[in-house]
Amino acid sequence: MPVKRIWHGYTTPENADAYQHTLLNSVIPGIEAKQIPGFRSMEVLRRPTDDEVEFITMMTFDSLQNVIDFQGEDYEAAYVPEEARQVLSRWDQRCAHYDVQEIRTYG
Repeated sequence: MPVKRIWHGYTTPENADAYQHTLLNSVIPGIEAKQIPGFRSMEVLRRPTDDEVEFITMMTFDSLQNVIDFQGEDYEAAYVPEEARQVLSRWDQRCAHYDVQEIRTYG
């Protein structure tokens, strides 16, 4: 059963484009380079709020064991490289993990 690893990070509006660039051009390619067994995809969501910009990442793994292979025994700990910390104003210290119950696609 697939597992979704969900994390939230926040930037100032001024740093949002810089964080997105870092995420898409450094952080995600760095994760992909690890060639983690069972790592299937990464989704990035972005949403402006009143005074900051929220980013959500959703990683999909084949199993919780694959998440442990990526992050270690403390698999709920957030993975936030130093370069990302430099432009984030705050972030979740822990990730949430959800078992995917069903996937339906349309069109």
